[in-house]
Amino acid sequence: MFKNRKVVIVGAGHVGSHVALALIQSGEADDIVLIDILPQKAAAQALDLDDGVSGSLSGRDVIIRAGGYEELNDADILVMAFGRSRRPGETRLDMFDDSIKMADEVVSHLKTVNFQGIMISISNPADIICEYIRREMQWKPRRCFCTGTSLESYRLLRVLSAATGYSRRSIQAFCMGEHGNSSFIVWSRVRIGTKPFLQLRAERLDIAAISLADLQAQVKKAGDIEIDGKGCTEFGIANAAVMIISAIFHDQKLIWPCSTALNGQYGQKDVAAGVPCVIGKNGIEEILEVALADEEQEKFNASCDILRGFLERAASLKK
Repeated sequence: MFKNRKVVIVGAGHVGSHVALALIQSGEADDIVLIDILPQKAAAQALDLDDGVSGSLSGRDVIIRAGGYEELNDADILVMAFGRSRRPGETRLDMFDDSIKMADEVVSHLKTVNFQGIMISISNPADIICEYIRREMQWKPRRCFCTGTSLESYRLLRVLSAATGYSRRSIQAFCMGEHGNSSFIVWSRVRIGTKPFLQLRAERLDIAAISLADLQAQVKKAGDIEIDGKGCTEFGIANAAVMIISAIFHDQKLIWPCSTALNGQYGQKDVAAGVPCVIGKNGIEEILEVALADEEQEKFNASCDILRGFLERAASLKK
């Protein structure tokens, strides 16, 4: 007997619907359920997406429909994509108050079902909302994490490729910390092919002329440009989520930065932040601790302090 791969997506807006579309096109799910606070919206999105199943690039039949939280009782993956879009001029942290209220509503439903699968959260502020839900549900960190600095890392590959001329597939690079303004590029771990990027800068004048500060600014400003221009981000983060889902379904042992609860790693506790992880059938199977330069460790500490402060604020709201 073959088991259907079932994914439930909470939030049928821009991001949730594009996660569903990417799952259909990739053939990475057999059964997709959309849940939304507006049931008619979830039903309409599911119907619209179902119209495209016949033309799916995967050539597979996929069931996609709207449903309720009871669908989680036999689901493999839960994707949290609820929340409003970030407004022009806002940071993700500015969404905290609205998102916590929504998270409480979602948690009230989660406590009525017996979900045993893996939760991947996208809802902003991503690190905080995911860890808040995890603590409320008392789930193990390995099965409840968020996409973290996935999107920053995608953007980093893009800007590095444009600056150096090398294919994104030949670049190894990632960001750490908050999915937000305090994230940072781990320059000491960037590789072009097999060569450290910082070594390449010492050997080649054209690479040395590239401003690291400018590249970091491009990565950080990308989201603002997208929000100001179209009101949301949707394609990149949806593909990041499906990449992670694929790594779970195929037990890929993918090494990729995700936000997960830390218990001493990188000198941090009582916080969740973006760090390199091994992703497989059990979710986050390992947190990889890489040596950071002193400046990078300081940036990570500062980012964790920001996140910890908001988690403490979230906990205080329950008292």
